[in-house]
Amino acid sequence: MNLRTPALRVGLLPAGIAIALTPAFASAQEQSADQNTTTLDRIEITGSRIRGADVETQQPIITLDRQALEKQGYTSVADVLQNLTSAGSPAISRADALASGEDVGGYYIDIRNLGAQRTLVLMNGKRLGASTSGLQDLSQIPFSAIERIEILKDGASSIYGSDAIAGVVNIITRKRFDGAEASVEYGQFSNGDGDTNQYSLTIGSQGERGGVTLSAEYNKQDPVFAKDRWFSKGGSLGPNTTPSSWSPVSQNGSWFGPCGAGGADAWCTLNQGGNPNNVGDYHAITPSEYANSNQQMMLQTGIERKSVYVNANYDLTDAITFNADVLYNERSTDQQIAGYPYQSAAFDTPLSADSAFNPTGEDVDFRRRLWEVPRTTESQLKTLRFAPTVSGFFQVGDHTWDWDVGALWNRNDVTKTGHGDMSLIAARQALGASFINADGVAQCGTAANPVGLDACRPWNPLLPYGVAGAGSLADPATQTYLFPYYTDTGRTKTTSYTANLSGTIATLPAGDLGVAVGYEHREEQGRFVPDAFAQSGESTGLAATTTEGKYELDEFYIELNVPLLSDLPFAKELTLNVATRYSDYDNFGDTTNSKFGFTWRPIDELLVRGTYAEGFRAPSINDLYGGIGSSFESYIDPCGVNAPGSVNGNAACNAAGVPAGYVQLGQGLVPCSAYPCQTPDQFISGSNPNLLPETSKSKTAGIVWSPRWVEGLDISLDWYNYKIENMIIADSVDRILRDCYVLGDATRCDGITRAADGHISSMFYGLANLGQMETEGYDLGIKYRLPELGIGQFAIDWQTSYVSKYDEAGQNSAGENITIGRVGEPGIFRVRSNLGVNWEYGDFAAAYNLRYYSGMKESCITLADGWCDAPDHIANGESDPLRHTGSNTFHDLQVSWKAPWNATIALGANNVFDHRGPLMYSAPNSDFAYYGGFDIGRFIYAKYTQRF
Repeated sequence: MNLRTPALRVGLLPAGIAIALTPAFASAQEQSADQNTTTLDRIEITGSRIRGADVETQQPIITLDRQALEKQGYTSVADVLQNLTSAGSPAISRADALASGEDVGGYYIDIRNLGAQRTLVLMNGKRLGASTSGLQDLSQIPFSAIERIEILKDGASSIYGSDAIAGVVNIITRKRFDGAEASVEYGQFSNGDGDTNQYSLTIGSQGERGGVTLSAEYNKQDPVFAKDRWFSKGGSLGPNTTPSSWSPVSQNGSWFGPCGAGGADAWCTLNQGGNPNNVGDYHAITPSEYANSNQQMMLQTGIERKSVYVNANYDLTDAITFNADVLYNERSTDQQIAGYPYQSAAFDTPLSADSAFNPTGEDVDFRRRLWEVPRTTESQLKTLRFAPTVSGFFQVGDHTWDWDVGALWNRNDVTKTGHGDMSLIAARQALGASFINADGVAQCGTAANPVGLDACRPWNPLLPYGVAGAGSLADPATQTYLFPYYTDTGRTKTTSYTANLSGTIATLPAGDLGVAVGYEHREEQGRFVPDAFAQSGESTGLAATTTEGKYELDEFYIELNVPLLSDLPFAKELTLNVATRYSDYDNFGDTTNSKFGFTWRPIDELLVRGTYAEGFRAPSINDLYGGIGSSFESYIDPCGVNAPGSVNGNAACNAAGVPAGYVQLGQGLVPCSAYPCQTPDQFISGSNPNLLPETSKSKTAGIVWSPRWVEGLDISLDWYNYKIENMIIADSVDRILRDCYVLGDATRCDGITRAADGHISSMFYGLANLGQMETEGYDLGIKYRLPELGIGQFAIDWQTSYVSKYDEAGQNSAGENITIGRVGEPGIFRVRSNLGVNWEYGDFAAAYNLRYYSGMKESCITLADGWCDAPDHIANGESDPLRHTGSNTFHDLQVSWKAPWNATIALGANNVFDHRGPLMYSAPNSDFAYYGGFDIGRFIYAKYTQRF
């Protein structure tokens, strides 16, 4: 029988997450002995809803307790998790200043590079609120409120439902905290930028039957600009590139025509000190005058967070407890990129012949980077979360049964404010007819029919940056007229109700036959509304439309833990775990997913474990009901006679009305002379309401060895394999055209429209369940706490992940299905390894961590200049020149002192030796020639924590 006291009673969490050794237990143990506290002998772990006394090694789980979190120089959950060896590339990193949309500014975790939307994140066993894209933002959770983090590296859809394909991250918060704790942390890069400030306060009080804990936190991280780092200051291809590789859209305006008297047609820009109204004062622009956009761009975005978390719990009776979590969080992220590279031909907005600023007297196309007004975006997220639970236990004979009923209401409100994209409505007017009035002021319209300055401001795009004068973008009034503020808004809601019951059905010869059953109803709804300018396409920003939709589901699960053998030779323990979950969605239908696991302990110090799990990911609101976007795609029309692999004249092309001898038409409806060729018409891409769930199968097998002759040593080795099918991926124009016309699949032709001359005048290519992938590898963990020595206590934690396979299904240039091996690409490292060494001596401590990343590969951008070390590499029968880089190791160090006034002072540095990663010209997870997951410099910090 399990003995429990009211102060220690912790009910089963609705989402079945581990509450092993919760803060309540630790806090209660510190209370006086007259409270008669009792150690709980049945605990839960992530990945199972059945309590047990020895289940912490049944599945591959990593636990980061609060002590481990405090030994790292990070101020967000995601930064800590990103350093796990099993973590993949960040979905949207702070190095993606060019990223746009609802999810920008969030912090996301991706286990095994299977995608952040395939890693389920929980807070105290209940889902975090997700965006319409299905991403769960870890920045919602204040760092100071965290007690520990548990990471299950295994599929768990049978336990938690959708999204738990790669694994589960559970953030467990502090509860029944008694006293107060205040912390201040400050840090910056040794370059003198990226200042980080964090202030937090945790206070709590508890009585005989309950308590309240409050954590409040403020965090601000300043941005870092690309011009201040060696790899990003020079241009898109690294520090040593010349202006000839920069964008030809200069901050000095240029128009297309004959430069000077009798000059040849070229892009003409004003001579220094020249008269902008005199054609003879212009010259053909040279590469030295091109703009380096990186000079205005952020390398790392700025972020500010304010959050308050409250936990309240109360023992209603000796067997029933009420618990509630309340969270409020505000996050603001700042982005800045260079002024827009305006090209009038792209918007059909030439400088009018009737403009007072036109030196030619006829309409001319022009180029000019809008350098005076960099593009900025402020992304604000407000989160409100309320999660109440009533839990309890009861006895049936000698067996204890746990139950709980709970609810979750989570709401995320997003507001994005953008500035720096030009209004095309205003641009047409500003570039149209204008004159110089009697006061010498430029004015829209004509002298006979003027337009007031309050309604229109003329713009002279030919004035160089920094030159004042009529129509200059340096004029605040002109900026106000041409550059409005754009506002996107969004809201997502997660609502769920749960009921769970677990206990022991019977006691078998080998142990208790455990069971857990439960029900969950969940509703997800979301809406993201781009600004009216984006929806109409009347700005230089990307066009977008509204995303709006919802779905709901009902789920039932059952889990059994069956002990088969115990205390026998070569079978100290043999246990089988089986779980299955039925999910019924109101949009696509139902799905059933099961999991099978075993635990075999042949001898006391050796454990063998394995699992087989089915999983799924339901399409997100954005996948199903997202808005549409437009683009001018480059593609190969197989019905064109000159196209590689042409099938002109076959039945499919003839049925589509393509004439014999048709040549693919490109921009300006001119026959294409090179392939791929860009369409003259906008193609549309977007969501697909007919999507089905992604499906997966995962397998793990491993051992845990704790040799009895080496006390304090634990070694684990796990093998894993994941296969995902029906992956939701963006379809491609070329793939659709091959399927329709080459392979003759008529179902793929529906979105293609051709004009009378045969060219494709419009096309829709949305999301589809076309993706497949498989990954396989090994995780090795070695932990050793050495015997205490005269010089202190040492502990070693060495974690290594090895990826043996990461394959994706794709197509080659001929449309044939191929397998693409991606191991070694940035983020998909063959080997990642972390070595941590901790030392304690009295009140002093030090923590050292080594982070190793194996070498990377990328496709060559050129065969010149020695960039390409494998120019003859062949993949799937096609030329695939590669460039390889070496391995990288970063070192972190923290030293701390426990002061006699109950305070802790810590000093530390991440990337203490200021290691520089290699240039990566493919700019992976970044907008620059550098991997976005690597440190961008040495970060030094100081932390002070006072306890009361």
